[in-house]
Amino acid sequence: MVGVMDGQDVRGRAGGVNQSGVRDYNERLLLSMLQRNGALPGIDMARRAGLSPQTVSVILRKLEKDGFVTRGQPIRGKVGKPSIPMELNPDGVLSLGLKIGRRSADLLLLDFAGRVRNQLHTSFPYPMPETLLEFLEQGIESLCQEMDESTRARLCGIGVAVPFQLWKWHDLVGAPAGKLEVWKDLSFAARVADFSDLPVFVVNDATAACRAEHLYGSAKKYHDYAYFFIGSFIGGGVVLNDTVFEGNQGNAGALGSMRSTGPLGESRQLIDVASIHLLEARLIEAGLDPQLLWQQPQDWSALSRYVDPWIGETAQELAKASLSICSVIDFEGILIDGAFPEPVRNELVERVRRYLVNQDTRGLVVPNIDPGGIGGNARGIGAASTPFFSQYLLNTNAGLSAI
Repeated sequence: MVGVMDGQDVRGRAGGVNQSGVRDYNERLLLSMLQRNGALPGIDMARRAGLSPQTVSVILRKLEKDGFVTRGQPIRGKVGKPSIPMELNPDGVLSLGLKIGRRSADLLLLDFAGRVRNQLHTSFPYPMPETLLEFLEQGIESLCQEMDESTRARLCGIGVAVPFQLWKWHDLVGAPAGKLEVWKDLSFAARVADFSDLPVFVVNDATAACRAEHLYGSAKKYHDYAYFFIGSFIGGGVVLNDTVFEGNQGNAGALGSMRSTGPLGESRQLIDVASIHLLEARLIEAGLDPQLLWQQPQDWSALSRYVDPWIGETAQELAKASLSICSVIDFEGILIDGAFPEPVRNELVERVRRYLVNQDTRGLVVPNIDPGGIGGNARGIGAASTPFFSQYLLNTNAGLSAI
């Protein structure tokens, strides 16, 4: 079954920086603090972490020796010695991320600071494992050829972002009935082990996008929020206690499966009424090529006749869904991002805010509605960040998924 997979069973394989071992709790705590806040002096980290300055100093020296952190520029105060902030070393550890989509896949090389160093792209009629495994194997070889030996040694793993239970979506993906059943019993990590000794972490694609937003996006003012990512299909994720919550089966935040209704009152899911594939269908009906939506750089301004109604209908559905989500957990905010141009995202967010004014909000605290900050590459960046998160950063919800 393709879902979230713990890397413990493959993490012991020799590969990259794994010989240094997964970091312990206090090391993860300090690395997470730097990732979340940027450069900090050791004394500030000690105060925030509730650790002694001496303990923090020892840990930072170890992390610096191992190449995970580096010294920033000294900060001079009015008295005393200048303080030296520590920051994540972008070269300290690198990761690969594979995003599997309906019509295409991307392979990213990500550094520890969240910067995409390199990216490869391929397209296909519908996603099949053999096609993707071949792309991944050749892509890893191609990317590694461009690295020197010391850089290759800093690779820590491969994250794979794939829609949850992909085999159930053959009608929306456009694959022949039964063609995607091969995904049902596939162990992607085991297949990757045939050509790579790096640990593999498989994650729901929308959860991966949520992780990218949480680590590198604009949501750092919130501790708890829900997240929508609108691609060909809409999906989502949830952040609780400053960590992306994956749930028991790795499918927490399956917001695309929320109930909705069709124009005749029939039962639908959010994925059926608030996804880009609906806009694609409108373009096809009008005799236009839907690939116009995916050309890079994206510019939908010439398609406003079709895009504007889609934004309005999608915003109404997101407004209703946002309140439904907040009836379960009173999230501080709802973030909206997707594989569309920034002006479309901003207009969609503004429309959702306006529609919320007229919704029945009795018994609810209306959440803030904000745009996400990553954009169309969120799923790939989130996939590549999963090995970082799993091995080097602190999961404050680690015990919750076992409850």
